[in-house]
Amino acid sequence: MRKVLIFALGLLALTACCKKQQCCHELRHTCWSYDATIYEFNTRQLTPEGTFAAAEQVLPEIKENGIDILWIMPCQPIGVITRKGTLGSYYSIRDYCAINPEFGTMDDFKHFLNTAHELGFKVILDWVANHTAPDHAWTQNDGWHYRDSLGNLMVQYDWTDISKLNYDNADMRAAMKQAMRFWLDSVGIDGFRCDVAGEVPTDFWNEAMGELKAEHPAMFTLAENEDKAQELTETAFDMYYGWTLHHLMNDVAQGKQGVEALWSYFAQCDTTIRPEAIRMNFTSNHDENSWNGTEYERMGDAADLFAAFTYVVPGMPLIYTGQPSGNNHRLEFFEKDMIDTLMLDGGKKTELYQKLNALRADNRALWSNELGAPMVRIACDNEAIFACARQKVCQKCGSNTVIAIMNMSNTEQTVNLQLGDLAGTYNCLCGHEVEMNEEPLTLAPWQWMIVTK
Repeated sequence: MRKVLIFALGLLALTACCKKQQCCHELRHTCWSYDATIYEFNTRQLTPEGTFAAAEQVLPEIKENGIDILWIMPCQPIGVITRKGTLGSYYSIRDYCAINPEFGTMDDFKHFLNTAHELGFKVILDWVANHTAPDHAWTQNDGWHYRDSLGNLMVQYDWTDISKLNYDNADMRAAMKQAMRFWLDSVGIDGFRCDVAGEVPTDFWNEAMGELKAEHPAMFTLAENEDKAQELTETAFDMYYGWTLHHLMNDVAQGKQGVEALWSYFAQCDTTIRPEAIRMNFTSNHDENSWNGTEYERMGDAADLFAAFTYVVPGMPLIYTGQPSGNNHRLEFFEKDMIDTLMLDGGKKTELYQKLNALRADNRALWSNELGAPMVRIACDNEAIFACARQKVCQKCGSNTVIAIMNMSNTEQTVNLQLGDLAGTYNCLCGHEVEMNEEPLTLAPWQWMIVTK
């Protein structure tokens, strides 16, 4: 029965890709990415054991939440010299082609990966190309790392547990590409999330990703960068970080900025970021959670609204480990510190994310980039209301309209919407039919509604 189910899942995925190709013959990105939601996988903090064997048992529940892509935080051995804390940072890598014993063995990872693939996940690995641990074997190679005038390995910022790589060295570049190729060819991952991508020369990314994508056309790539998004997404990367939007959401939740700031941001993106690039939208990730606080610390009662917001606006939504279970504490970065509750115990926000993931999957208007629809502002008479529509009209795949109305304030608001041709009967995310018209609509503090047709 299991083999039949796995075959059926594969057939469904193939059929879905075929439909996407029919809708738009030339896809800029791998077909499975357009309607996907990405999940950042913090192996250390997900389960009591903090291993891939234990995490594998949670995969079915994560899949039931409607998640498609697993971004695995670095899983390689961590440096010992100048290690921070007891367990160290994932991002201080001592060996690119091995598994951190804290998480198990390479066989454990391959078994985890195989199970993830059988369940229909795509899996991308966090790749740290900017630096290594100071006790990485590459530090013994002349010219592979930056050194000061005394010959000492150089660090960046306050990252005292790393040593910066020198991309002027051709041998080091070749070894980096070969290490990346190992994870694609020998292990079988589906792509990379690249740490501090803007610190690595763009010409290396263009060269490396060009070669790897030629060998693995369906691979997916995410750059941890926004400042250089225009050049990084020209050929090397599919998706970039929406850092500016993230900080704007925090500001609006804290009353520092309003709805107009969000619309100004989207208008600016239309002229400064290439339309082919996918923006990753998020209310949390490993950096934000550990150093700046949970979404509840930063956004308070607005946290659910902005979670929904990341699904409505153009881009791909990210879910961080612990968000579906309502995790509400900062996870220690260098120590074992498990999320509040396992998803298997029934998360506080599980239903919210299940509904949002189903909303994205079922509504083509919300898909990314050329397969989705542009976002249009709905005129209204209340500056505290964010009102938008995304309307997909396609002769081959049919029409689809999504409307979002969001009260981005901590007080009750009444609004009159100028819907025009958008007026009509819609399906609400709550499960009921609603009439969208130009009669006054009252929303409680931070209340939001999303309707579809």
